Amino acid sequence: MNKQFFLRRLVQILIGIILFFLFSTILLYVIAYILPPPELSIERNTILYDEQGDIFGEEKGVESRYWVSLENIPQHYIDAVIVSEDKHFFKHYGFDVPRIGAAIYANIKSFSLREGASTLTQQYARNLYLNHEKTWIRKIKEAFYTMRLETHYTKEEILEGYVNTVYFGHGAYGVEAASRYFFNKQVSHLTVAEAALLASIPKGPSIYSPLVNKHKAFQRQKHILQTLQREDKITKTTYEGAIREQITFETGDTLTRASTSPYFQDEVIKEAAELLQKDITDIRAGGYHIYTTLDIKKQSLLQQQIEKELTNNQDIQVGAIAMDPETGAIVALVGGRDYEESPFNRATQAERMAGSAFKPFLYYAALEKNFTPTTKLQSERTAFRVDGKVYEPKNFNNYYANEPITLAEAIAFSDNIYAVKTHLFLGMQELKQTGEAFGFTSLEEIPSLPLGTATVTVEQMTEAYSHLANGGKKVNGHTITKISDQHENVLYERKLSKDQVFNERSTFILTDLLTGMFDETLNSYMTVTGASIADQLTRSYAGKSGSTDFDSWMVGYSPSLVTAIWLGYDDHRKLQSPIDYTFAKQIWAQFMETSHLGTEQETFKAPPGIVQKSIDPESGHIATKNCPRQRKMYFKQGTEPRTVCSLHDVVPKEKDEQKKRGFLKRLFDFIFPE
Repeated sequence: MNKQFFLRRLVQILIGIILFFLFSTILLYVIAYILPPPELSIERNTILYDEQGDIFGEEKGVESRYWVSLENIPQHYIDAVIVSEDKHFFKHYGFDVPRIGAAIYANIKSFSLREGASTLTQQYARNLYLNHEKTWIRKIKEAFYTMRLETHYTKEEILEGYVNTVYFGHGAYGVEAASRYFFNKQVSHLTVAEAALLASIPKGPSIYSPLVNKHKAFQRQKHILQTLQREDKITKTTYEGAIREQITFETGDTLTRASTSPYFQDEVIKEAAELLQKDITDIRAGGYHIYTTLDIKKQSLLQQQIEKELTNNQDIQVGAIAMDPETGAIVALVGGRDYEESPFNRATQAERMAGSAFKPFLYYAALEKNFTPTTKLQSERTAFRVDGKVYEPKNFNNYYANEPITLAEAIAFSDNIYAVKTHLFLGMQELKQTGEAFGFTSLEEIPSLPLGTATVTVEQMTEAYSHLANGGKKVNGHTITKISDQHENVLYERKLSKDQVFNERSTFILTDLLTGMFDETLNSYMTVTGASIADQLTRSYAGKSGSTDFDSWMVGYSPSLVTAIWLGYDDHRKLQSPIDYTFAKQIWAQFMETSHLGTEQETFKAPPGIVQKSIDPESGHIATKNCPRQRKMYFKQGTEPRTVCSLHDVVPKEKDEQKKRGFLKRLFDFIFPE
């Protein structure tokens, strides 16, 4: 009687325990369902892509983490994970009850928690929210997080999260980081043998890593391959090939090495932080996919040319940007000689005086106020009285025509007197307003403004010249075209503006005038400022050089590419020798030429309302067959010259003598250009 009572009570207790367990489980699942989805955020590497969609750099937080969508992970790796870690993953609701029962029995026998039966969902919960200590409290928390994951996310989302967060040892989290660390390849390129080997590691990275214990690693790999064949996930032929495959390791997270364009990469992260309104640290470790404007070929060409020209001058610094003028896409950027030595970006952060490279914005304003390429002003040493003060600018090497010169000549020779006279004639507020329209800030209404005494950045100059190159359309310099999250949801995509913000006829005429710096038919009392590189150029470019005691500039463009180069010293030392002033032009010329190799010849296309005339540069009138120098110039319809040149009907002997005397000056200018 007592025995029957005891058995009956035992059955009742067991039924009560089972009912309590079932009720508690159901209640917990209901609570898990009612609660909002648990946050899946975790540090992930942000990947940067060039304009071709190829990875060129990455940013990370403390740990090396990547996020790869499930469809980009080979099925043979997914199968290897399932058969080795959780065979019933797609059938259970977070817990594998038979495995749990077996593990509990083993732990009771050993009075420990050594045996585990964690499903992939449990492991993912642990990776996201918990530590790996083996306590009952941690296991209870893990169970509840597992329920929440299972009730709010699909199996595919959980599986994707697991393979991207599981630890493989050596600082690598997720299969992409592990694939790059062990094999120096992306996970999408894993072979079956490599996939099985990686799948074997998370069971115990300190035991099964092939870099720790190769024998145990390959022993477990073989077991996984056998299971894959037994489960018909791979064929016998595939199995035998995988067993025989010789696997080589390339240790080191090779894709986290320093980017080939670190200054550009920094700008990308800063721009992304502004676009998404997040901290830079959040961008670096946010798992974003950032698609950029970087042209790896042009970036390499720019860096190579800088290194070639500056080999013998270790102290001088450089800032350079190349931009697509139609879109504002920055295709190449160099912010200094050595990023590790100084990450300060001289292309975007350094503010330096532009010198004569600033003059085009004055002459745009002049063209808008009815100046033409043949408008003449006296070039001679001049003292200007402005607001009771005397301002006396000088030309390079004190060369003056001592007679009227045309706007075309003033630009080609970079005549300072012509520039200041134009500035004062227009009114000093005109250049300030025009400069601000082109994107410059902190401009003052002072007589020296057209000579580039305001400080600007290389980025500002590149963007401003792009407005000229594209015919006056709005352009915003940028490094990013698209940003998506780790699930490839697009968070930002750039929309390009085609707004006309500057007069297309004035910008075209100015562009043509800026080609004059390379046109030696304009040589006169001075040599054109681009004479030293003119013989290196095989196509039509517009440009302007500039210099101060401390800065050397060359900014120029074709219809498809604008490039600005600045050179100087960080400590604002004076440039040390005449050759220091040649580097910017040489770098620019060679970069532009190599960048255009293999492309069709381009021309700057005239908009409607433009008239072309063949002009004698000396007289500024329509050239005749007697004129020794002629240049085609462009005018807004109705402003073109009507007078035919008569200056060269008879060439006086004294003019021949002047030309002979001017030869030595021109030779000196050629050797030591502005």
